[in-house]
Amino acid sequence: MSSTTTLQKAGDPSGNSGDTQPSDGLKAGLKNRHLSMIAIGGVIGAGLFVGSGGGIAKAGPAILISYLLVGAMVVFVMRMLGEMAAASPNSGSFSAYADRALGRWAGFSIGWLYWFFWVVVLAVEATAGAKILEGWIPAVPQWGWALIVMVVLTITNLGSVSSYGEFEFWFAGIKVVAIGAFVIVGMLAVFGVLPGSDNPGAGFAHLTDAGGFMPNGWGSILTGVLMVVFSFMGSEIVTLAAGESEDPRRAVTKATNSVIWRIGVFYLGSIFIVLTLLPWNDKSIVEKGSYVAALDSIGIAHAGQIMNVIVLTAVLSCLNSGMYTASRMAFSLGERGDAPKVFAKVNKRGVPTAAILGSVVFGFAAVYFNYTSPDTVFSFLLNSSGAIALFVWLVICLTQLRMRKILVREAPEKLTVKMWLFPYLTWATAAMITFVLAYMVYDKDNRETVMLSLLVAAVVLVIGVVRDMRRKAAARA
Repeated sequence: MSSTTTLQKAGDPSGNSGDTQPSDGLKAGLKNRHLSMIAIGGVIGAGLFVGSGGGIAKAGPAILISYLLVGAMVVFVMRMLGEMAAASPNSGSFSAYADRALGRWAGFSIGWLYWFFWVVVLAVEATAGAKILEGWIPAVPQWGWALIVMVVLTITNLGSVSSYGEFEFWFAGIKVVAIGAFVIVGMLAVFGVLPGSDNPGAGFAHLTDAGGFMPNGWGSILTGVLMVVFSFMGSEIVTLAAGESEDPRRAVTKATNSVIWRIGVFYLGSIFIVLTLLPWNDKSIVEKGSYVAALDSIGIAHAGQIMNVIVLTAVLSCLNSGMYTASRMAFSLGERGDAPKVFAKVNKRGVPTAAILGSVVFGFAAVYFNYTSPDTVFSFLLNSSGAIALFVWLVICLTQLRMRKILVREAPEKLTVKMWLFPYLTWATAAMITFVLAYMVYDKDNRETVMLSLLVAAVVLVIGVVRDMRRKAAARA
């Protein structure tokens, strides 16, 4: 099926987004509660728990501005994506929309880059989970734990889409409850009204009492942006999953409308609590991690182990979603003729078995290289996929600019979700993403990542353009 033929073919040929059997052969096995939790949990990655301490150390309390800027950027990108996904739910999401709006070369390129990003993430998350599990049960080596979690979640994804949804529902649920409890308990401790708290409760004083709100200057905000931007990747997963839900249009609309409070509570809210419980330059924030340090300051027993459980949950959630996302993108590419056709085949349960196994094989290979060649092959894989999140967001902006015109012309009644202040805010978001990429080139710590990512993107783009030219030549012959 080509997404370049009609708008209806990019989603539901009948125009009924609530059909229980998607037109592409996938089963509508995700319930509304699954989609709701995938949407909520999709913005809570392990990077929030693990990487926030480094950002606080660099920018101080001003890291809140970094989170606010990146959060706003993600909200705008999700609004654009929500506009397109609500009008035309599709398992290929932004890749299928780029296919139609910008050209086959664009859908091919961003689809494969996104797939590449997630298969590398599989190795990163499997290794992170294995480290925690080895600490608990050292009798099993780290590589053994990585193999176990990969196999278990592969079997889960092969079972049915509802199996993925159920696992993700509980994984995301644990993350949501944990962060919600942290914000509530932390806020009580901040004002000194938490019974038994070891933290004296300084109110908002810690936001300015150690060199001011911006102790390291304006430049630290930009450095903070680079440190936190990648922890937001995954918010777009709900638009891929919506194609296998009972009511795709409703699910996408709900997820898009709720992204503001999700980012506000889970990111800004929780980091705000850390910064008000402790001075930003407290050494424990970097040594123990921001959340463990905050919990220790309150006097929560076994804070480190509690956080390990939460981080492990976040890792398994990301791993589970990574397998799902990579396989659905491979499925969509196969369906459009941009990947082996076997990827577009589903079994009787509506599961794209070949697409899952093909993605997981590369994931296992990445895990292997992480243990055998961490400083060479795996380092290249990690760095060359590091900036792809920003490429994806930029393509979403450019696609939405063209897709809005197509929707207005062909199916204006499907514009149930609209980007705010179109086209000005779309262009402003694209400019901000471009600025972040340019700043990564300027920043010596991120230069290698963005340059290698650009190199891989250029190679894939050339392949996509050549394929498109050959396809057009064959059509004229």
